[in-house]
Amino acid sequence: MANPARLLIVDDNEDILSTFYEFFNSLGYEVKTAVDGFAALKVLRDKPDYFHCLITDLVMPNISGVGLISIIKKEYPDIKTIAMTGYGDHPGALASEARADIVIFKPVDLLKIERKVAELLGRTED
Repeated sequence: MANPARLLIVDDNEDILSTFYEFFNSLGYEVKTAVDGFAALKVLRDKPDYFHCLITDLVMPNISGVGLISIIKKEYPDIKTIAMTGYGDHPGALASEARADIVIFKPVDLLKIERKVAELLGRTED
């Protein structure tokens, strides 16, 4: 990627964060991670207008993914958002209410989520 897309990935599960970091980094994305919504907001406020896409779990301590997406949509409207949940329809409905661009259910297929990121960012390859 000539101009790498910059992702912020948020999940309270360190294994998921590590897996996502390694996967997207290996594809040429620039990746930062945060363990909860509060940490994610700190990263965003330190680098406003930096990230292209946020991928967040919905159920986390401190600030939930739903709360985080709501804040992102108000304060950083250009950042695309993908919500991940393993808890059925209710959190998915909350994510839609928070205006997540895409809701994906766990377990997540990494290739599928990468295609969704590429679509959101207009980086689909021929």
